[in-house]
Formats: sequence, structure tokens, C-alpha cells
Amino acid sequence: MGWRQTTSALSKEEQAALLEELLQSGLLLEEDRLLYSMLMPDRVKRMQEVLALRTNHITILTEGVDDPHNQSAVLRSADAFGVQTLHVVEGRAKFKPNSIIAKSADRWVDVVEHPSIEDAIDRLKADGYQILATALSEEAVPLEDIDVSKPTVLLFGNEHHGVSERALAKADGNYLIPMQGYVQSLNISVAAAISLYDVTTRARHVVTDGYGLKVEDKQRILKNWMVKSLPKRSLGVYKQKGLTAFARETGKTE
Repeated sequence: MGWRQTTSALSKEEQAALLEELLQSGLLLEEDRLLYSMLMPDRVKRMQEVLALRTNHITILTEGVDDPHNQSAVLRSADAFGVQTLHVVEGRAKFKPNSIIAKSADRWVDVVEHPSIEDAIDRLKADGYQILATALSEEAVPLEDIDVSKPTVLLFGNEHHGVSERALAKADGNYLIPMQGYVQSLNISVAAAISLYDVTTRARHVVTDGYGLKVEDKQRILKNWMVKSLPKRSLGVYKQKGLTAFARETGKTE
């Protein structure tokens, strides 16, 4: 869906200041002024504000989550709590979230698919993450005791079978959400939302350097968001006038 605002709420001075700030900070390259000019400055300013709060210090890995409603809800929670990347290992069903339930979060959150749970965990560990799976066990620590000073992956398993034994064997540990009722488990979408709220809230206050995204990541994401925000007609014009940039950012030539 394109941005439908026709008149900017920003003054000309504010618009000029925004453009200068984006260029000086490195979020916008000179070669992408065309793309910037095809969007309302208000829209880009909102993207800048959201990007300032995004993180990959905390991320999610789902294993075999088949229900598109759950896929969508996890994506929506990731966006809501500022988590930029969702890692996915497919199960019996393809990862195909429902855009209505996701509230278009699939447009703003990066999704990385992995061929196997072993590959996913190995790659994330190599990137410096600790992997904590949701599982009831004697070794499980309460959610609030997770050490959020470390880059952390929260691993959620299949709706019916949970996290696989293979994943548990490779994870660095597991955690649980303390409950006071008869029920001792939550739907994955609810568990993800509660977990993300807790760990992102604490991590923002604990991690002084490295919680936010790197400048180069912000630049890539901003350009991607701008392309996705173009109305169809404008996208056609951009493909013609800025085809090189479009191909670089989307991997498509048409």
C-alpha cells in the first residue's frame, strides 16, 4: 500500500533539515535522492524514527511453526517491539504469513529462512548470539533471568510438539514464562509477545552500545522500506529512471 498523504505537515525548512540529516548520517545516499523525492517527507521521517528504535541484539528463531496465524502474530510482535529480523526454519507448511493478521509487519521485518535448525543455530552462534529455547525442564530459567546483555535468540518450536530435541541439544539453554494457573503453556504467539516485551525492555536499559542497528543496516532497510512504500505508478517510474538502484535493492529488474 502506498503512502496516500498529499500535503506534507512539515514546513519547507523541516523538510530541508530532514534531507540534510539523512544525507549527513549516511542513511540516505546521494544516488537515492530520486527514490526519496518520490515519497512524502513525513513518511520518510516516520521510517527514520522507527529505525532509530530497531534492534538485532534480540531476535527470534521459529522452528516448524506451520499455522499462518501464528507466523503472522510473531511477525507483528517483532515489529511492535522493534525487532528487525525473524529467522525461520519451515516445518510441514511454507512460511506464508497472513498479511491482514500481520498488519503488514511482513513489509517491515526482515525474514531470513534457513534450510535446517542445525544450520540456523550454527549460523546464529557464529554471529555471536546465545540461543535460548522455550521449554519446560528442570534446567529452564525464568524469563526475567535471561541475561539480556548478550545478543540473544529466542527459539520457539512447533505449535503441537514444541522445540525439537535436535534444537534443544544445540541451544545454549532454555527458559520458561512463570505462570500461576493450572495451564503451564501458552500459544506461541502469546509466548513470543510476552518474551519480546520483557527482553527488549530490559536490553534497552542494559546494553549501552550495540543495541541499535548499524548505520549500514539502517541504510539498507530505509531504502528497502522506501521502495516498498512507493505507489504502483511511482514504482513504475522509479524502475525506469532508477533501474540500477531498484535492481540492487530488490534483486529484480522488472
